[in-house]
Amino acid sequence: MVGLRWTFNIASFSYAQPILASLIPVFAWYAFTSASTGLKSIAYKHLLDPVLVIVSVVTQPLLGLPLDIFLTCTYLFYGMALVQYSSKDTLLINVTLSNWEGVKRAENIAGWMLLFSALIDTFLSLDFAVNQGRFSEYILTVGHLVLLPVLSLSVVIVGVNTPSGEATSKQSAPEEQKVFPPLVTEERSQEIVEMLDKKIRDKAIYLDPDLTLSKLSRKLGIPAKQISIAVNLVHRKNISKLINEYRIEHAKQDLTHTDNTITQVFMNSGFQTKSNFNREFSRVTKMTPSEYRKAEALQL
Repeated sequence: MVGLRWTFNIASFSYAQPILASLIPVFAWYAFTSASTGLKSIAYKHLLDPVLVIVSVVTQPLLGLPLDIFLTCTYLFYGMALVQYSSKDTLLINVTLSNWEGVKRAENIAGWMLLFSALIDTFLSLDFAVNQGRFSEYILTVGHLVLLPVLSLSVVIVGVNTPSGEATSKQSAPEEQKVFPPLVTEERSQEIVEMLDKKIRDKAIYLDPDLTLSKLSRKLGIPAKQISIAVNLVHRKNISKLINEYRIEHAKQDLTHTDNTITQVFMNSGFQTKSNFNREFSRVTKMTPSEYRKAEALQL
């Protein structure tokens, strides 16, 4: 749309471009927050900025509202909000447990890309003020060559790691307490962890590559937040790392007692990607899968 606006002098493109641009940060925010909150729709308050931009576009000849400032502020606000959101220990209840770290990184990168877009708009405004827009095409080209692929990839990472239908599942997880949730005591935490361990070992649910905290919550009949708190209290780690450790134990048995390739091993153990499997395997065993297999073979 940006290219069409700058290539063809058609009024409809100049109207549509800022309106569509105002929707990008809103949808980026929704894509990432829905992974943790399970929201099915965008809250009305997030439509305020796009509505303000539409009003600015429609009334531009009469009122001359500062449209560029509105757009820049929108990207600044959502960029800072996403960066801050990614730094929190958020429960990604609808994201596959093996890929929490990757999704958190994607959140952070998306936030910085929105801030980068605000920087592009600032440079454009300065260029028009100082150089009559002489370098605007170069600024736009370079800026969007970086912005659009990286931001799109970040959103795709979330989509790929959110199992289809998970965020809108009719079978909802047990309700969290909305106000002042009860403190999960050490005794209750131990009880929850024992229930979790029994369910995991009896049903081998860790082998499900699409396992999410939301799905785990439904299987146990315990709110997701209580499961997360209990695991943190007892094991001093998040639920994602715990589930991956069950998978690594399964992979170690596979490496020792079968001739399966590394690819077959990680797929049989519930991992979705080889890179994540290698990273988690090294974290747990301090060696690569190949090194572990060789070391075990020498002991036999």
